[in-house]
Amino acid sequence: MSFENLNLHPLILKAVIDSGYTTPTPVQAQAIPELIAGHDIMASAQTGTGKTAAFMLPALHRLATPSKVHSRGPRVLVLTPTRELALQVSEAAAKYGKHLPRVRVVSILGGMPYPLQNKLLSQPVDILVATPGRLIDHIQRGRIDFSRLEMLVLDEADRMLDMGFIDDVERIAAATPATRQTLLFSATLDGAIDKVAARLLKSPKRIQIATQQARLDNIEQRLHYVDDISHKNRLLDHLLRDITLKQAIVFTATKRDADMLADNLSAQGHEAAALHGDMNQRDRTRTLTKLRHGGLRVLVATDVAARGIDVSGITHVINFDLPKFAEDYVHRIGRTGRAGASGIAVSFASGKDGVNLKKIERFTGQRIDSHVIPGLEPRFKPRPATGGARGTPSVAHKRNRTWANDNGQGTNTNNTNGNWNNSRSRSFSDNRGNTAGNTRSQPFGNSGAPSPYFRSK
Repeated sequence: MSFENLNLHPLILKAVIDSGYTTPTPVQAQAIPELIAGHDIMASAQTGTGKTAAFMLPALHRLATPSKVHSRGPRVLVLTPTRELALQVSEAAAKYGKHLPRVRVVSILGGMPYPLQNKLLSQPVDILVATPGRLIDHIQRGRIDFSRLEMLVLDEADRMLDMGFIDDVERIAAATPATRQTLLFSATLDGAIDKVAARLLKSPKRIQIATQQARLDNIEQRLHYVDDISHKNRLLDHLLRDITLKQAIVFTATKRDADMLADNLSAQGHEAAALHGDMNQRDRTRTLTKLRHGGLRVLVATDVAARGIDVSGITHVINFDLPKFAEDYVHRIGRTGRAGASGIAVSFASGKDGVNLKKIERFTGQRIDSHVIPGLEPRFKPRPATGGARGTPSVAHKRNRTWANDNGQGTNTNNTNGNWNNSRSRSFSDNRGNTAGNTRSQPFGNSGAPSPYFRSK
């Protein structure tokens, strides 16, 4: 099937062809005809398979016909969980609607100044892309008229559910006309999403393109066991010096971790920058633009970057810290291997990550094989390695463990080094000589010299 068979407006089809696309992806081939026919849909497909175009092309097709309602309010509303995803959707609308006359796209996001947003909303809007919290603010102030809204799109609905936005989403939906067409797109569809869909959609068509396992086939997954933060840093530096690595996203658990690790990598000579929710919108946009244009080789990010970043040059994703939820693992590694390309996903795991690792493997239906880099072997390996040095024993020695009680006190067993304290207060210095005090429990023994990067909670 080609895009010519989807009965899109000729000016939209021209923009698609200008972008270099001739054949729709499976989710586009199934969703676009249903949407043009006016059906509500709930669709699931892997990241990087064109979900944004799957709803934006029919939305623009609808806009090619003038509205009969006289209002300056939007005809299409797209809700996204993150600012990055909202900007990606806005860019897609501008790209595919560039030949249509007078299609105005406006983004309403947290982090943007209110006076600028008020000015944007004072003029006629065709497509409004927004994050739920900021949109609620403008609705409460009476700045948005939904009287001519024809289409409501919930992009990454599962993420909005995870982030606690569903109440806001339902409140926004209640402010829109009951005659609207509603689209729910997500990388995963589960029981919770079904309940949301039942409340917001009318007899939706269900589209599910790929199983969880199938969607990861083009991504090589590797696992490296680590002893401590210092070991993680050495492994990461080694991986980033691989000449086959074009661009990488390194995921950390916290915002502070992202800042400190990015600073540490920059001091080691890597082109690195951080991205997280505490950054203002201007800095976030500047960092992403630099990444897309190839001026940034390593992006160190929290899960704010797990969705909404579509950069074809990302060859590697590195989980410096494993995510808390198995679903987030899929979204993280989905930043590579996009649009049919291959990618590499590397995860670091310590002894305390065993349960989390099993949840990820159970969710994906795939075992993540462990690898060993000669000279950077861990002191313990809970299961045999399948890559790296051959002949390495499956267990180097007994693993150190910390069992913590409710007060945070620990009892250490099997301590082969004999020099470990349950709670040790240290000062960790970065490469620039700055020093910060931090108290941390080390579950894998004393690694020697203090790490240039410390864990913040």
